[in-house]
Parts: sequence; C-alpha cells; structure tokens
Amino acid sequence: MSIFDIDINSLDGEPANLSQYQGQTVLVVNVASKCGLTPQYTGLENLQKAYGDKGFTVLGVPCNQFMGQEPGSPEEIAEFCSATYGVTFPMTEKVDVNGDNRHPLYDALISTPDSTGHTGDIRWNFEKFLISPEGEVVDRFDPQTEPEDAKVTAAIEEQLA
Repeated sequence: MSIFDIDINSLDGEPANLSQYQGQTVLVVNVASKCGLTPQYTGLENLQKAYGDKGFTVLGVPCNQFMGQEPGSPEEIAEFCSATYGVTFPMTEKVDVNGDNRHPLYDALISTPDSTGHTGDIRWNFEKFLISPEGEVVDRFDPQTEPEDAKVTAAIEEQLA
C-alpha cells in the first residue's frame, strides 16, 4: 500500500486524502508548537519555499504525545504557525504517532530506518520522513536533524531529479 492511499484530515477537519500528493516528494514531520525544536518550522518553511514549485511539499502533522507540547486547538495551531513562522505548507489534524491509537500514516512510516538504523516508535517531535513521488518511504531523519541539513536537502533533490 502506498502512503498516498491513507486517509487523514487537514488541520481544519476536512478530509485531506494523501492521494493529492501523488507524484510529489513529501517530507512528513510530526510537529509541536511548544517544543525546544519548534524553531525547525523556519527550516521547514524554507524547504517549502525552495522546492515547493519543483514537486515537493512539507506535510506538518501536529502531535501532542511528547510532554503535551502541542496542546492547542486546530485554530490555535494554525494561528501560531502562520503568525510566528509564516508557515504555508499543509498541516493535518492532530494525531497520535505512537501507541494503541497511532494513526495509520505512522503505522506505514515507522518501519523505515534512519541513518543509525532506528525503526519503530517516533522518538520526539520533528522526526522527518521523506516520501517518494510513488508513495514509498525513502528516508527517515531523527528529530535533531535540522530541515536544511545537507543530508535532508540531498535526499529531497534526489527524489526531485
């Protein structure tokens, strides 16, 4: 099954089937507004601006499972991201990325290893997964890897080639 076959709602609660991203390279990132890594929104938005017109999008997935660092309502999350970081990339509904209520999107993502071989549960906010235009998970980056790190941009550019 392709990632693009999974249903998820947008931040405003409307259906946002991932099939709309078929043919694009997508960086899926579990995000949070009150985390020490929250400034990564700047780098994510920079990636969106740099590659958005080349068949790429960041997809932000709010999650409140890590020390309650995404407590806001959908409206509060949208306002924070827009006003604080100028976020223009799409955001989904708030979901669980670990545990019994893990969203099917993350069920499909977590078997992909990062550069250290880690698979399984999401470790913290801002873990990143790169999806190919065909819907395959092709890379995973740990939360501390900055969005504009050379490893991330090289992986994106490889998928866009």
